[in-house]
Amino acid sequence: MKRLFSIAILLLPLFASAQDMSKHYKIYDVKKQKIVTVDDIVTDLGNANVLFFGEEHNDSTGHYLEATLFKKIAMAYPGNATLTMEMFHTDVQPVINEYLKGIISEKNFIKEARAWNNYQDYKPMIELAKLNNLDVIGGNAAARYSNVVTRSGLEILNKLPQGSKQFIAPLPIDTATGRYYDKFIETLGGHNMGGMKVYQTQNFWDATMAWSIAKYAKSNVSKKIFQVNGRFHSDEKLGTLAQLKKYAPKLKILNISSFSAEDFDQPDWSKYKDLGDYIIVTDPKLKRTF
Repeated sequence: MKRLFSIAILLLPLFASAQDMSKHYKIYDVKKQKIVTVDDIVTDLGNANVLFFGEEHNDSTGHYLEATLFKKIAMAYPGNATLTMEMFHTDVQPVINEYLKGIISEKNFIKEARAWNNYQDYKPMIELAKLNNLDVIGGNAAARYSNVVTRSGLEILNKLPQGSKQFIAPLPIDTATGRYYDKFIETLGGHNMGGMKVYQTQNFWDATMAWSIAKYAKSNVSKKIFQVNGRFHSDEKLGTLAQLKKYAPKLKILNISSFSAEDFDQPDWSKYKDLGDYIIVTDPKLKRTF
């Protein structure tokens, strides 16, 4: 009861602003082919294990919706909501845990967990987890490992000390080809990728995030996992989501693609239908977070 009360207190300002924010986003269920609500997604999660939220990192409406979803998931599945994030690295998990337990200060947490510059966008979810004893998992590979892959390729990871390998996905790491590769080339505009090393880094991020989710899910079978990442990592059920299916094929996964859309007033849903189970378009007129 105390946990539910704590969540309810946090939800009070959310409810106060929800009516205003509702004008600035639209949620489309691809399977049902109709507009739905955040509550509909939370209900659908009852038949799934993992919900991906693919965001644009500077979309203020997207961040509002992430916080809304996580709070509602925590209310709907008391004690069984978990947040997994691209925004924190696997090697800072002890720091995350120390902050959630109330042992270290927020200042030390932000510094030593190497929080992103826009940490304020994710803070509401962290604070809800802290207040209600919910797990937060840092899922991404540390920058030092990503940098070495970009410089030397995935093979260099085999030289890591055994103790360091606990922070990355098991080797060798699959480098997905096909549609994901094509999308990556399109995003780079056909620029030289240094012998595929940049693309290998992308796959390394995906694999490590997916492995982090898979490990946690294996030990916490009743949990509803809310994964937050940049939408390139999960759009079209590629990237991290595809890697997760390899590591944990029995998990039931839903995904959201959320982005600011120029056709917000009259969205062409057919144009977006391949991106995910749910498409969220946000108002491009609202101020970006950075």
